[in-house]
Amino acid sequence: MLIENNPNIIADPNSLKLKFASINERYTNLSETTCCLSCGGAINHAGVQPGEVCLDLGSGRGNDVIRMAEEAGENGFAYGIDLSDGMVKKARTNLDKFGVTNAEIIQSEMESLPLNDNSVNVTISNCTINHSSNKEAVWSEVFRVLKPGGRFVVSDIYATAPIADEYRNDPQAVAECWAGAVTRAEYLTMLEETGFTNIKILEESEPYAKGMAEVASFTVYGEKE
Repeated sequence: MLIENNPNIIADPNSLKLKFASINERYTNLSETTCCLSCGGAINHAGVQPGEVCLDLGSGRGNDVIRMAEEAGENGFAYGIDLSDGMVKKARTNLDKFGVTNAEIIQSEMESLPLNDNSVNVTISNCTINHSSNKEAVWSEVFRVLKPGGRFVVSDIYATAPIADEYRNDPQAVAECWAGAVTRAEYLTMLEETGFTNIKILEESEPYAKGMAEVASFTVYGEKE
């Protein structure tokens, strides 16, 4: 399933840490806490079936990876992608702790996934894609790795109004999970333009204040034909 020698992938963890320093620092500091990092229930809508290959973008402490691995069974597999040193370490520790052998945690950015084309049945993510400065690339990668007929379920935030560049360009504000948010219309248009079909909003919150913005959380479903 893993791609070898992909020139677009940052394979060196030190390079990842330099590129995403603020995100790495924040989530490494949170890795040993019990702080809830969720903005929705993507995992509850994934509907993982025995034998499926699953992917979690921003897998954090690995809880959802473990659940998907259990649901996929011995003939299935679950990958977790995260770039935070602390979260990767914690997730790998949790896999060992619970004896999960049909899963792997990979330290990687989302914009260049180290997985083969058409190799994944279901992709989930929870409050992660908003961090990316190139969300089009993330969604293109999700589309690429999904098998025909595959699906995604993503919980994320959107901004109720465009966020000012002074905040959008602030790495710390982006790491705090608000300044990288796009509007609801921009988010859904991105999914359509990537090529996903049967796009549905499964959950959606009322707007709330976060940082210097007003945001809302939602869980979105879509398919690759």
